[in-house]
Amino acid sequence: MPLGARYRSGPDGVAGTNFALWSGGAEAVEVCLFDDDGAETRLPLTELTHEVWHGFVPGVAPGQRYGYRVHGRWDPWTGARWNPAKLLLDPYARAVDGEFSLPAEVYGHVRDWPQQHVADTVRDERDSAPYVPKGVVVHDDDDWSDDRRPKTPWADSVIYELHVRGFTRRCPGIPEPLRGTYAGLAHPAAIGHLTALGVTAVELLPVHQFAHEDHLLRRGLKNYWGYNSIGYFAPHAAYSASGTRGQQVGEFKRMVRALHAAGIEVILDVVYNHTAEADQRGPTLSLRGIDNRGYYRLPFSDARRYADYTGCGNTLHVVQPHVLRLITDSLRYWVTEMGVDGFRFDLAAALARSMHDVDMLSPFLAVIAQDPVLRRVKLIAEPWDVGSGGYQVGAFPPLWAEWNDRYRDAVRDFWRGALPDVRDLGYRLSGSSDLYAWGGRRPYASINFITAHDGFTLRDLVSYAHKHNEANGEGNRDGTHDNRSWNCGVEGETDDPRVNALRRRQQRNLLTTLLLSTGVPMLVAGDEMGRTQGGNNNAYCQDNAISWLDWSLPGQPGPRSLLELTRRLLALRHAHPVLRRRAFFTGRPQAPDGLRDLAWFTPRGTEMTEHDWYAPSSSLALYLSGRDIPGRDARGAQVTDDSFLTVLHAGEQPLGFLLPGPPWAQSYELIVDTSREDQARAPGTVHPGGATIEAPGRSVLLLRVRS
Repeated sequence: MPLGARYRSGPDGVAGTNFALWSGGAEAVEVCLFDDDGAETRLPLTELTHEVWHGFVPGVAPGQRYGYRVHGRWDPWTGARWNPAKLLLDPYARAVDGEFSLPAEVYGHVRDWPQQHVADTVRDERDSAPYVPKGVVVHDDDDWSDDRRPKTPWADSVIYELHVRGFTRRCPGIPEPLRGTYAGLAHPAAIGHLTALGVTAVELLPVHQFAHEDHLLRRGLKNYWGYNSIGYFAPHAAYSASGTRGQQVGEFKRMVRALHAAGIEVILDVVYNHTAEADQRGPTLSLRGIDNRGYYRLPFSDARRYADYTGCGNTLHVVQPHVLRLITDSLRYWVTEMGVDGFRFDLAAALARSMHDVDMLSPFLAVIAQDPVLRRVKLIAEPWDVGSGGYQVGAFPPLWAEWNDRYRDAVRDFWRGALPDVRDLGYRLSGSSDLYAWGGRRPYASINFITAHDGFTLRDLVSYAHKHNEANGEGNRDGTHDNRSWNCGVEGETDDPRVNALRRRQQRNLLTTLLLSTGVPMLVAGDEMGRTQGGNNNAYCQDNAISWLDWSLPGQPGPRSLLELTRRLLALRHAHPVLRRRAFFTGRPQAPDGLRDLAWFTPRGTEMTEHDWYAPSSSLALYLSGRDIPGRDARGAQVTDDSFLTVLHAGEQPLGFLLPGPPWAQSYELIVDTSREDQARAPGTVHPGGATIEAPGRSVLLLRVRS
């Protein structure tokens, strides 16, 4: 112990590296060392303790490249796929050097066997070492004593989902050699955009070492998003500007420090549900060759194949103690040694499966709940997988926040005019208490989002009725068909000024709704300045201008207005606790004036009745009372927060809206009007309570109650 390759001094004071690998069914294990010319030296690991093969090798220093060869039975019919001809990546490797390619030599079976239906059962004896990357011995005793983690409370968080390469690849303020890298994201030009915007956390698309799928490589494409992990401890080497012989580790840490210094937390999108080895026809890169039956879920009836709850060919068998240890060791490593502040778990329901069914008392969730390191960081579940019973929105236990796709769908449907009534929208705007008000959970259990990396961008959501994924080379069959989008009358880009004006307004409406809703908002990089993917709703393989942020957009009037509005709304959210509540609304009168903390109004200025919730409607308003929420004025004196009235009107024509009078308010100040193109400053107009104002067609009005 610990597992992996750890550089240290031996019992006699001689420095070297201890290698340790778990493989429960192996017959022998060799560690293979490679010099700069690729020459290989094989050393048997002769010590075996509790199914861990280990040995100390004097003289092996940081920067040394290595891999494993594991000997054992070849019997795919029972799940045994050991093949010592295949060089295997250490699952605990801290760094990886080299690119994954997928020639026939890296497959444990003979790919070109004439009988394809049994090809995966015939062992391939060719050496894979020349074609696969190697692990790198890393030694880093950084104790993070000079780092100051922001530790932003959940309720105050604003998450910004970004891709390290795509966010920085075309940013003009970043020097060319640093673009597309961790160092690029650490550059003041990148961090300056984040701080000016007002986000509190970046959620990085996968940065664990990942591989590219064979079907993409054959089409001349690569996996861009990175949801194809193969090394759970190693920062993806292609995002390093400083080198791949261990330098990527230090570069990643410097990026985290720079973000922390700016008050920004770092959350990693992690993929522990499956690996890049795919199904029985996939390559042998690491776990399959170490102990296939020990790491993957195999059906009882046919151990030659894989149980697939992920849609990617395999599923890690998290119930197994050594698999659970691999995941939790990895998570703790990224927190304690790499400085990250939280995780978003891809297809988290697959991790919560015990035998077959999703189980909220599963070993994975139980271990996380009691771990003294992991229970203190931000934990976000993508609360579904592709298996039976995998949809688990609202079911994850306390400590966890969840991606709330019901929020996404309700808000999209409201603004495209597809909601039959406003009942569901009311729950989503006020924190989704129907999903999360149990077990002591709070509104910030709901990660509210309208767009994510997977799907249309915000601009494409209002520009396309159908996906346009032709560039992916799959005949436009990939990607979801259910986009809940509206193209405002024309499919794709157009020169029609009326259509473009409506699209800009709809983007402002969607973004304003998101940032005024109770819960934790998640923005997608580039949405704040009108980024488009040309209608591609599944750009996972587009490492090019389709996916990269276009930093010239803020120079155009429409995107600049959207960016200004985003900054203003986030500043409002930061300044007013009533817009980021820590507890669910009660709907009961609050002392001393007897007003409720939340009230809903019709355009007639009357409080909504049960009939109003069930009636077809394109409009509603919510009154948020700040009278029970303490705050401070500009001089630091203790005050209560402001109260706000938000009017959402999705109808095409203007609507007269009667503002509730006393005791709700004597007067209101209009501070946001999404019908206006100029969003640099607040409208600032004042209206008396009881007056009727005009809500322009398809608009959001935010009014502050004046004393």
